[in-house]
Amino acid sequence: MSLSNPSQLLLRNIDLLNAKKPLLINPPADQLCREIKQQYSDTELSCFTFNYADHCYLTQLSNAQCHFGASYQPSDNNKHDLVVIFFPKSKNEFSYTLAMLANHLTDNANVLIVGENKGGVKSTIKLSQDFLNYGEKIDSARHCTLFSGEFTGQRNHFELAQWYKNYSLKINNIELTISSLPGVFSQKELDVGTKLLLNNLPEKMQGEVLDFGCGAGVISAYLGKKHPQTQLNLLDVNALALNSAEHTLAINGLQGNVFASDSLSNVKGNYQHVVSNPPFHQGLKTHYAATETFLAGVKKHIKKSGDITIVANNFLRYQSIMEDNITKTTKVINKNGFAIYRCRL
Repeated sequence: MSLSNPSQLLLRNIDLLNAKKPLLINPPADQLCREIKQQYSDTELSCFTFNYADHCYLTQLSNAQCHFGASYQPSDNNKHDLVVIFFPKSKNEFSYTLAMLANHLTDNANVLIVGENKGGVKSTIKLSQDFLNYGEKIDSARHCTLFSGEFTGQRNHFELAQWYKNYSLKINNIELTISSLPGVFSQKELDVGTKLLLNNLPEKMQGEVLDFGCGAGVISAYLGKKHPQTQLNLLDVNALALNSAEHTLAINGLQGNVFASDSLSNVKGNYQHVVSNPPFHQGLKTHYAATETFLAGVKKHIKKSGDITIVANNFLRYQSIMEDNITKTTKVINKNGFAIYRCRL
């Protein structure tokens, strides 16, 4: 796999990556780790990512210690003398990341922050002024910028519970509280597409339900309240979303099987109902591959007489993909730029 633009910018400053115990935060699924290990064979390289698909790639193809989760929790107490942060799509997620890292760095650890210019990386110095000493721009190329600084050594207790944002919603006389960590889709309010989906689900639902790309768990929480006879199964590729979904279920008095999966990679069961507001954004770019893979392969996980209902931007070609790979598909409604598609085996 070719190197991403941020990785190329880092490698042209590879002298800055010389450290005993470097840690990469949310590195892309490319050859960066391998390049670093080739240059510095004695380095004890670690990677941490919120993205399960990237975690699987890095675990298989790099010589680094790879970690996946909603917060960095290494098995040892060793601290890192260098951390490289790939600037996330959300500035709140960046602040969360800094707070999460503080107790895992040595005093005066070097800090590198890299990202695409259109993604907000240029606000690095302002956002990290309490985290960095001597923060400065080091290099810029390929529409990316690299910043460098030194960890201040300021360590505050990091408590995950302090980072949840809750909001209440009422839809079809069902009251819910949604809980979400920074960077999770629709963190502050119910999005238009999901609202349309909740108003156009099958009237009767029971048995096993799969919520694909569950985000903060809005769809499953609604189903759990409206159809308590259902058994909820929620998957997402993002650890922050999975943690949020678990918290959303708990505060609404619900239970469900919440698990990480790269599209259908960890899906083993068969379901009476599949529901989804499938993701098509990953980072700053638009990606459809995971959803198209899901639609192409989900039929074998739907029980006889089972159904699948999704919402999507109405310019996407998901109806034809569903008809080609599942069965005849109905457009239930087309409203406010979104369409609901359903098919039944």
